[in-house]
Amino acid sequence: QGQLVESGGGLVQAGGSLRLSCAASGRTISTYAAGWFRQAPGKEREFVAAISWGGSRTYYADSVKGRFTISRDNAKNTVYLQMNSLKPEDTAVYYCATHNRQTTWTMYPSDFGSWGQGTQVTVSS
Repeated sequence: QGQLVESGGGLVQAGGSLRLSCAASGRTISTYAAGWFRQAPGKEREFVAAISWGGSRTYYADSVKGRFTISRDNAKNTVYLQMNSLKPEDTAVYYCATHNRQTTWTMYPSDFGSWGQGTQVTVSS
C-alpha cells in the first residue's frame, strides 16, 4: 500500500517561508496527481494545491495563489510545497495525498486518498 510522510513544518513569523516535503515509500506516485490540504483547529480540511502526475499542471486555492508553489520530483518520489509570505491564517496541519486514480485530473477532496500523517505549520503575528 505504501505511505506518505510529510516534513518541513514548524513555527515561523508572519512574512516568513517554509518548504514542506511529502515523501512516498512503498509505492511509486509518478502516475498520480498529488495534493496538499490543511486543517486548522475547529475547521474542516481544505484544499491548498494540486499538481498533475507529470508536473505540467498545477491548481491553487485562491487563498494561497501567488504565495505557495507546489512541485514534485518523481525521481525522488516526493512532492513539495513552497510557502512564502506566510500569514497567521495559514496556521494548520498540512497533509499531502495522492489521487485515487492514475493519470486523472480532478480536484474533489474525495478523489484523494492515501493521506500522510500531517505536519504542523504555525505562523505567529
